[in-house]
Amino acid sequence: MIRLLLADDEELLRGALCSLLDLEDDLRVVAQAATTTDAVRLAGQHRPDVAVLDLEMPPTDGLHAAAQILARTDGTPPRVIIVTRHARPAVLRRALAAGVSGFVPKSTPAARLAQIVRDVAVGHRYVDPEIAASALTENECPLSDRELEVLGAARAGAPVSDIAATVHLAPGTVRNYLSSAMAKLGVATRHAAAHRAWEEGWI
Repeated sequence: MIRLLLADDEELLRGALCSLLDLEDDLRVVAQAATTTDAVRLAGQHRPDVAVLDLEMPPTDGLHAAAQILARTDGTPPRVIIVTRHARPAVLRRALAAGVSGFVPKSTPAARLAQIVRDVAVGHRYVDPEIAASALTENECPLSDRELEVLGAARAGAPVSDIAATVHLAPGTVRNYLSSAMAKLGVATRHAAAHRAWEEGWI
């Protein structure tokens, strides 16, 4: 029996997936989580064989939770599969570097995901072929080093004054770099610019 932890902040999707996977004779969902914090805590409590984590989960993200789960030192950590609606090549690279065993889109049918869980549980890795192919045709970064530095400091949602203190620049200069980055990326807010840069693997 393969014991599973499912973590997704969309309750309807998580519940449906849990029901479908529980229909498999050799799979059993032992815990469900709606946040990355709960996912890490429940992984420690229930010690599943495989943790299936949504990438876009509050308060951090699925990769952050995966890194914490995989860093556990009190026994063998579970294998981790990341499930995502928006798969960027850079996020795939981060996931593999963190030791994640599977990377699949949310459009994956439950029966296919069940087979991927089985493969991962015995030590194999699985990356969705379309995501793997897109990793070979990644976009060039249009941003300067200073713009990237400022966006990196802005990713946590800090005010401009805190960003300025972090990167040792005047607040007005920070605003200029943020505006320039937003214009280059075609987004309306600094948070959207920072998220796009993170998704692309530039920060």
